[in-house]
Amino acid sequence: MDAVFHALAHDTRRTILDMVRDQPGQRVGELAKAFDVSRIAIMNHLAVLEAAGLIISEKDGRSRRLYLNAAPIRMIHDRWINDYTGHWAGKLTGLKYAAEQAAQAKGQDT
Repeated sequence: MDAVFHALAHDTRRTILDMVRDQPGQRVGELAKAFDVSRIAIMNHLAVLEAAGLIISEKDGRSRRLYLNAAPIRMIHDRWINDYTGHWAGKLTGLKYAAEQAAQAKGQDT
């Protein structure tokens, strides 16, 4: 999971993921043209994304096609977001209940 967080920590890699999600099967060369950095830099970013399991590349002749693998992001969502969302949902429900009780008590006092 650390590799996924590391991969997602860089803005360029997040942009690459968005582009691959929007255009599955995009060639590395096409992707590299969208950035104002060297092709080597893009290849390094792709290596980090592949190591994290976020990108799957497939040989297509002399080029590679890129596909998003969203499973690691889903695992993070399931592990972190759901756990913490549930905690805060309970707190908000309690706060709502307390506010309603206070409003009801105030209405009875008048």
